[in-house]
Amino acid sequence: DVQLQASGGGVVQTGGSLRLSCAASGFTFDDFAVGWFRQAPGKEREGVSCFSYSDGSTYVLDSGKGRFTISSDSGKNTAFLQMISLKPEDTAVYYCAALYGLGDCRTRMRWVRAWGQGTLVTVSS
Repeated sequence: DVQLQASGGGVVQTGGSLRLSCAASGFTFDDFAVGWFRQAPGKEREGVSCFSYSDGSTYVLDSGKGRFTISSDSGKNTAFLQMISLKPEDTAVYYCAALYGLGDCRTRMRWVRAWGQGTLVTVSS
């Protein structure tokens, strides 16, 4: 059974940092690409970042470039989203997901095999 569990959210001040973790069970990242998404209050869910071991593709949304870094552990079953220089507009519930399908990981963000539960990130001004 493909499952993911996200953690690491919290409350930080503007300019602060957080590292989100996503623990996978029932699969490794050789099987599926991994993506991070977020949903802010009153807004649609958007793709934040992803990576794929199968083709080496990575993606970070424009507003996160230079601030967000996606990575995984050597066991390929825990993914991380390191976020620095956080801004109030980064406030959202963050979700990790296992991605399937063809193409680079950004393309595969359209097809989610399984979602982790969300973890809330609040950036205070």
